[in-house]
Amino acid sequence: MKKEECPLCNPCDELVVAKTEKFRIIKVPDVNFPGYFRLIWNKHVKEMSDLSVQDRHSLMDALCSIEEIMIEELKPTKINLAEFGTMVPHLHWHLIARYEDDPNFPDSYWSAKKRTTDKAILADREKAAQKCAIRIANLFS
Repeated sequence: MKKEECPLCNPCDELVVAKTEKFRIIKVPDVNFPGYFRLIWNKHVKEMSDLSVQDRHSLMDALCSIEEIMIEELKPTKINLAEFGTMVPHLHWHLIARYEDDPNFPDSYWSAKKRTTDKAILADREKAAQKCAIRIANLFS
């Protein structure tokens, strides 16, 4: 995929929580998964190994810091971190708060939906996700 065709190089509608010289963090708008963030490398690269060692460390430190904030604010059963890039070969990481009552648990986010989460619970999680977003923004400002 060429940079000109890449949806992560040319985003249409992102909710950017924080942006640095190297990467940005967005909040993914998924009503069933309010605690879903994505770290996107700004430069169009495909693999972690395309980065310098220093940039790899910087990225991993950022992921760990975001994960810690998510654990504190969202109190999930588990945080899923994923880096695929098969469909969009641009380096990005998914950070997804998972709960035993989420639609796909314990299967992956991309698996078939098994249940519906109570709307009041989702509303509370959205409030907590907003707190995460504020803390993430402050961390990288």
